[in-house]
Amino acid sequence: MPKKELIGKIVSDKMQKTVVVEVERIKEHPKYKRRYKIHKKYKAHTETGEFKTGDKVLIREAKPISKDKNWEVVSKLSK
Repeated sequence: MPKKELIGKIVSDKMQKTVVVEVERIKEHPKYKRRYKIHKKYKAHTETGEFKTGDKVLIREAKPISKDKNWEVVSKLSK
């Protein structure tokens, strides 16, 4: 089974080997059909400190690294 991949923007890089990535999705209301944005934050693991706040990155699901860190940064897409 392939692992999930998400694209998001880094909102925090203050931890040593962790970045916080905010993923934005568009959801549609079931009755009124209005579309609206939902934001969710994921903690993602990175060995190097090359990613900075504001970078657009690709994250992939991984085995649990800590209590609330189940994602890893794959690559930087843009700044």
